[in-house]
Amino acid sequence: MTNANKLIQVAEKHIDETYVLGARVPMANPKWSGPWDCAEFVSWCVFQVTGKLFGCRPFNPVSPDSADAYTGYWAQDSKVHNARISIEVAAGTAGAILLREPPGGGVPGHIVISLGDGRTIEAMNSKNGVCYGKVVNRRWDYGILVPGIDIGVAAPFAFTEPKMVFRIRETFMTGPVVKRMQKALKEGGYSPGPIDGVFGYQTSAAVQAFQVAKKLVPDGEVGPATARALGISLE
Repeated sequence: MTNANKLIQVAEKHIDETYVLGARVPMANPKWSGPWDCAEFVSWCVFQVTGKLFGCRPFNPVSPDSADAYTGYWAQDSKVHNARISIEVAAGTAGAILLREPPGGGVPGHIVISLGDGRTIEAMNSKNGVCYGKVVNRRWDYGILVPGIDIGVAAPFAFTEPKMVFRIRETFMTGPVVKRMQKALKEGGYSPGPIDGVFGYQTSAAVQAFQVAKKLVPDGEVGPATARALGISLE
């Protein structure tokens, strides 16, 4: 079994490398230096220290370079392996993973490696590339402990999430704020569908396209950073 320090050391060697949404990475190539997207980066780092695929399809250990990493596969694998932990414990555990599940409709989520002190290493966006980030004031669904990586002692980390993040839910979020963001998206040339105040899949896809253009994390969600870029208030 390898340890969390090795995972972090592998990840840190790639700080400042290029991010490209949807980039494919050859998992078995230890000399790969980008481009990366968020899931490919974390899965590649995990493969380098464990020799095993996680968060990838097809699951073919004979030909790992054919594997495609995706936040949705991370969600599936973490459930199958009973590897989910609380956000607080993941934020305080070096080598743990923090995941924001993909909302559906072809829009990806986001995934990062926790440094255990409130910081992250992640393939963030096209502006920042692979970089250090922060756990706080961002929305997460849960943490993950990857099988085969010894993380030592896990300790909760106190952090705050944004008060409001508009995103795809089982019951669509609605209201005047959604209508304002839809109008802002349409005025900017991004088609959110009908200006109906319903945050559905077309609106989420328009948000992602806007985020890609503005070099934000392309997760299709509207939190504080995306709202500022849209020029709207979330209140």
